[in-house]
Amino acid sequence: MGSRLTEEQAAFVAAVRDFAKRECGTREQRGTLSADGHEAHHPQVYGKLANLGWLGVCLPEEYEGSGGGLADACLFLEETSYGMVPCGGFVTTVITAKAYERFGTGRQRQEVLPGAARGDVLAIAMSEPEAGSDVGALRCRARRQPDGTWLIDGQKTWISNAHLARSILLVARTGEDKHGGLTMFHLPAGTPGVRVRGIGTMRGREVNDVYLTGVRLPADAVVGQVNDGWRQLMAGLNHERLFLAANMLGLARRAFDDAVTYVRGREQFGRPVGSFQALRHRIADLATEIECARLLVREVALDCDARPDTLFPREASMAKLKATEIAKRAALEGMQMMGGYGYTTEFDMERHLRTAVVSTVYGGTSEIQRDVIGKSYGL
Repeated sequence: MGSRLTEEQAAFVAAVRDFAKRECGTREQRGTLSADGHEAHHPQVYGKLANLGWLGVCLPEEYEGSGGGLADACLFLEETSYGMVPCGGFVTTVITAKAYERFGTGRQRQEVLPGAARGDVLAIAMSEPEAGSDVGALRCRARRQPDGTWLIDGQKTWISNAHLARSILLVARTGEDKHGGLTMFHLPAGTPGVRVRGIGTMRGREVNDVYLTGVRLPADAVVGQVNDGWRQLMAGLNHERLFLAANMLGLARRAFDDAVTYVRGREQFGRPVGSFQALRHRIADLATEIECARLLVREVALDCDARPDTLFPREASMAKLKATEIAKRAALEGMQMMGGYGYTTEFDMERHLRTAVVSTVYGGTSEIQRDVIGKSYGL
């Protein structure tokens, strides 16, 4: 979009940037709000974003949203990521909210969507110890009882923001067919039989194991149709991959700008290190790749908004692949160009790397994205 931003979008971007500068503009502020980069979500800051009406950026107006599109949500994600705003709960929330918007009953939408706009965090639980990239292999089972309720047992793992979530969109097995036997369920926080255990990572606590033991859900907890969960998941891939791509695009831009600022000011051999050809060429390559990622993410978002009922598996996978790979590369290159200082906690670069390095794994690995793209050409 670049020059194609509408006046409203340009004003929105400017407002988000101003918020980020005011709330997170100094290293001290960022360290305090994020526990030195080990907490991705700060409830008070998230509440301020909700009060500004930004968390409902792409939700329907009847659910306290702004009625915006995916392009607007991507702009928000890009700018909050660039500004290092600790709102890590938003990515899973907006991905999950779009699934409720599309497949939830009227009651479910009314229960979930206004809360998401007001600051509730949502999570989605698909992955299991033996079902990561192969989602169809999941074993967490929901059994329909004679009275119509559901009895659920199993384990989920790597569930982002489950410890913060007001509710979880749970994907469980209800039939024997690998892909035709999956169902989505609305799982409110605090449901008896659910235990959430954090998993330590390079960034602190982001992801969790979720254990379900004798969990009972009412008949109307089904989101969408029984045994139609796989199709529903596939229908949401545009959203998930685009949002993750936009988030990492912002990080790539930030890592790049931080590196450029450093090499302009750092002198060795009597001149700024950025003036040496080896670093100039690295900067030139990164700048070009980031701009390619920006154009790709924004063009795919516009296409999705223009045709909301059309799947763009190739294009969404391209956006996720490109943005996450360049974010990881920008952080690695930035650390290399900064030398030992890039490795210290005095600068943000080590935090950029800790954030970016897993982005090529979650939400579908880079290998899976390449496979999707290759298959789209009949290979």
